[in-house]
Amino acid sequence: MYQTGRTIKQTLDQIYRHDLVLPAIQREFVWSHDQICRLFDSLMQGYPFGAFLYWQIEPENSKNFKFYDFVREYHERDHPHCPPLPEMPNQRLTAVLDGQQRLTALNIGLRGTMAWKLPRYWWSNDAAFPIRKLHLDLLWHPGEDDDVKYRFDFLTDNQVEQASNEVCWLPVGEILAMAGGPSMVRWLNERLLQEQVDTAYEVLDKLHRVVHTERMLAYYEESEQDIDKVLQVFIRTNSGGTILSYSDLLLSVAVAQWDDYDAREEINSLVDELNKIGDGFTFSKDLVLKAGLMLSDIGSVGFRVENFNRANMAVFENNWDDIKRALTLTVRLISTFGFNWQSLTANNAILPIAYYLYRKSPSESYLTHNQFENDRKAIKEWLIRSLLKSGVWGSGLDTLLTALRQTISKSDSDTFPVSQIYAEMRSRGRSLAFEDEEIEDLADMRYGNSLTFALLSQIFSFVDLRNHFHVDHIFPRARFTRAQLRDYCVLEDKIEEFIQRRDGLANLQLLEGTQNLEKSSKMPAEWLFETYPNPTDRTAHQGRHLLGEVPDSITEFDKFYEARRERLKTEIKQLLGRRENPV
Repeated sequence: MYQTGRTIKQTLDQIYRHDLVLPAIQREFVWSHDQICRLFDSLMQGYPFGAFLYWQIEPENSKNFKFYDFVREYHERDHPHCPPLPEMPNQRLTAVLDGQQRLTALNIGLRGTMAWKLPRYWWSNDAAFPIRKLHLDLLWHPGEDDDVKYRFDFLTDNQVEQASNEVCWLPVGEILAMAGGPSMVRWLNERLLQEQVDTAYEVLDKLHRVVHTERMLAYYEESEQDIDKVLQVFIRTNSGGTILSYSDLLLSVAVAQWDDYDAREEINSLVDELNKIGDGFTFSKDLVLKAGLMLSDIGSVGFRVENFNRANMAVFENNWDDIKRALTLTVRLISTFGFNWQSLTANNAILPIAYYLYRKSPSESYLTHNQFENDRKAIKEWLIRSLLKSGVWGSGLDTLLTALRQTISKSDSDTFPVSQIYAEMRSRGRSLAFEDEEIEDLADMRYGNSLTFALLSQIFSFVDLRNHFHVDHIFPRARFTRAQLRDYCVLEDKIEEFIQRRDGLANLQLLEGTQNLEKSSKMPAEWLFETYPNPTDRTAHQGRHLLGEVPDSITEFDKFYEARRERLKTEIKQLLGRRENPV
């Protein structure tokens, strides 16, 4: 049944009283702060807002479902998820099937705050997440070409205090308690010069009418009480959007069909936990859902509706504790290999490892005990090869994962069945042996490439990567400015070549974080002499790291580079060449 519109203030009051709630089949809030600002600008310009789809739940059925509140105080690290609501039996509720993102944006903008991570800060640093409120500049004049006509922005208190006299930032949430007319004029007179008041009042009055008066929020109300039918309505309504991924819909199905666990809370919590391991990762609920299918031997590992039926979701839920343990152990394992969010370039590559550990069900000692050292080495080599080989984790992913699952399940070995896995991948045109042309490309890999760490860790596999290791320039990057190279008497026709080769693989090494900081911009010969004063130790280090003779002067950099590139290429060919050579 179609209903005439409510005002924004009336709808936010419904959210505050929990008359409007989110059903468990809803996804998370995914809008950015820029999208919220543009939404408010659209409302002020009078653009169509779109209708909502509500689900009217009768009191006798409210106890049968799980509900969530709308996000209000959004914090990207600490509070990114919709908070669960307590059971609300025997209450008539209205659940939002379509429109959550817009309603949450209104709730945050008018009643809440937003904190997202600043660039170049660690996730563990609280200062990386300043708390911001939505503000409107009442004095802003758009340019002729601006499609945004009203200047909304999320600001910290400090940013507002430091604003110039040409700006008048209104905390947008204050409009909720602000009466029209005289109270708005008083607010402006306390803050602005008289000649500014008329301009600001026009904008402030427009905001007041948008929030308090204009009935912009029309909706269609569904009264069907059968969850399966409602789910079909939800999927049909949401599957056409571009923001909502298909996995979001399938997570909604899982949420609606788990009995003993809160699927949304469990999966979100696991994702958060996995992403905090080691130096951090960027896993998503997509990976956990696919892991659930793979580890539970459900279907073809694909995101298909038939794989998410009630029977399969019951198997998924029954195996959940073991799935969590296997995934956590897997991520901890690859963290000991030195991988993190930057260097793990294909998250799905960990799923065959997780499936193997799920079936093996080892204890925590698997990560450190010498008994499993060869097993860990085999897994590490396979993972690195598969990441370095172009196209392995691209198209046909579900078919490959299903085949590898079958290969591992058929193996009667007590160790990671590398030979069988290599053979299966080779039979599918995904050989992990590298041709000469590929080896040439690997030898020319550059600093900043996400795969450079993986390649160096394979070449120098003796390095214990459980500490924080950096990809370091042997000849310091800072020494390769044109001015400095001229000061070092590098020939003019060599300068461009030196700068180009500065970031090449032959000038890179793995160095522990503390050592890298100590080395700073020292020349390699100087650093080696200080770090290894014993000539025998120094020569041993140069040999292990394929450095060869390290010149004192940067003028010999080109000769050093060529010689080390050849040594690296020989080593790469021996490790990854045409012959697949599992540990």
